[in-house]
Parts: sequence; C-alpha cells; structure tokens
Amino acid sequence: MTSIVKQGDVLLGIKRGDILGAGKFPVLLRFEVGIYVDMLVSWLIDNFAGFFDGITGFGIWFLIRVETFLSWLPWWFVLLFILIITWKAKKNIKLSLFFTFLVFFIGAFGLWVHMIQTLAIVLTSVAVSLILGIPSGIIMAYSNKLNNLIRPVLDFMQTMPGLVYLIPAVILFGMGRVPAVFATTIYAVPPVIRLTDLGIRRVSREMVEASFSFGASAWQTLVKVQFPQALPTIMTGVNQTTMMALAMVVFSSMIGARGLGMEVLIAINQMDIARGFEAGISIVFLAIIIDRISQGVADRFRYPE
Repeated sequence: MTSIVKQGDVLLGIKRGDILGAGKFPVLLRFEVGIYVDMLVSWLIDNFAGFFDGITGFGIWFLIRVETFLSWLPWWFVLLFILIITWKAKKNIKLSLFFTFLVFFIGAFGLWVHMIQTLAIVLTSVAVSLILGIPSGIIMAYSNKLNNLIRPVLDFMQTMPGLVYLIPAVILFGMGRVPAVFATTIYAVPPVIRLTDLGIRRVSREMVEASFSFGASAWQTLVKVQFPQALPTIMTGVNQTTMMALAMVVFSSMIGARGLGMEVLIAINQMDIARGFEAGISIVFLAIIIDRISQGVADRFRYPE
C-alpha cells in the first residue's frame, strides 16, 4: 500500500510534504464562524425556551388537526377532488384522469397514510411560507433599502444546503414534525418573497399613478391595482415554494417526520429496493400532481378566461 501511495505521489508530481505541510491553509488565518452561530442558538434556547415550547405545542396541535382532516376524507373523495381540480386547472380530461390514477397508484402501493402525513407537512409549511413571504415581498417592493438588505439573506437561504437547516430545527424544537415544518419553511420561503417583490415592481407606474389620481389611498392601490396585476407572478412563486417544500420534507424524515420520506429512509437503511422504489415513485407522482395543479392555477391568473 505504501509503495502504491508513493508511486501515486510521484506520478502526480506531488511530494508527501506538500500535502501534509505546505499544502495546508495557515492555522493562524482560520476563522470559525460556526461557533458564533452555535452561541446564538444556545442563547435563544436559554432565554426563549418557553416561546419555542409554545410554538412546538401549537405546531403539533395544528398538524394533528390537518392530518386528522385529511385522513377523515374518504379515499374515493380525494380521487374525485384530484380529478375535478386538475380538470379545472388544465381543462384536459385525459390529463386529469392520468393524475387521478397516479394518486390511485400511491394508495395501491399501500402508502396512502404516508401520503397524507407528507401532505400535512407540505400544506402547513406552504401556508406558513405564504403568510410570511407575501407580506415580506410587498414590503421589499416598497423599500429599496430593505430590498438591498433582504436580498443577500434570501441568496444565503437558497444556496445553503437544506440539510443544514435540520440542525437548528432539532435543537430549537426537538424531533418530529414541528422542526420539519420549521426547516421546510426556511428552505421554501425565498421564491415567494422574490416573486412577490418582482410582481409588485413590474406593475406599470402609469397604472399606479392613475389610481392615485382618482383618489385611491396607498392601501387601496395595493389591494385593487398592484396585487391583482402581480398575482400571476406571485402564483408562480407559490408554485416554486410548494415544490421546494415537497423536496425538503423528504429530507425531514431524518429528524423524525413521518411520511413518504420516512419510507425512503427506512428502505435505505434496510437496503430494501422494492420499498424504496415504491416510496420514491410515489413522491414523484405527488410532485407531478402538485406542480401541475399549482402551475395550472398560475396560468389561469396569467391568462384569464
């Protein structure tokens, strides 16, 4: 083994000393920023433990209600609902039947309950993302200084690997579905903020000035002029946020979130190809349906009948 390593070093033209010594970054120039993040999280836990416990309790209560409601719906009603809503979105009965059969196959795989659990987390995360994201995007559109301040933060949130968000989520909220919603929201909220800001800014200045000239207030102009005009762009942001939430909720199985992602994780641990394929293809089916529905709704706002 030693001779092979030596031969490799010679072939690459690299000396062992270069790897162990000169090739290393100087220790004196290291800057460990992670320790300050750790200190911040520790400070939050020490001073706001009750606040995070309250959020955890409310989050569990809300998620249980959503999951209970979705579980209460008969399977045939869910299929009928998918058929109707996809037809409304796409106006194509063959495509609607195809999407309905995709959901049927998830149930046929024995993963209906896991699909419901995944949907509960995705819908809750998307709802929280919209509640936080749309007002933030509107505020950014009205303030250039705030826009310049928040934009780098959004860049950071989108480029940071999603798995990293699981660490503070577990520390602050423990294991389970609540930290999954927290991490998923942080990961999924940037698109709806960006596209809300973009949509409001793209409304023509002449239209806004005309609204003010007729005596409308700033709030009335926003609600009756800017927001309706920006709605197609905002709905595109909703679509992107929903898809990112679905992608992140799969990774959330690593911190105890039940659902299709948990089935994939168990299949990996047990090297169960059949179980992993069925869970994986079910996630693909769910992603296709959610994407087409939200995309169809966005198109309806973009091209009103």
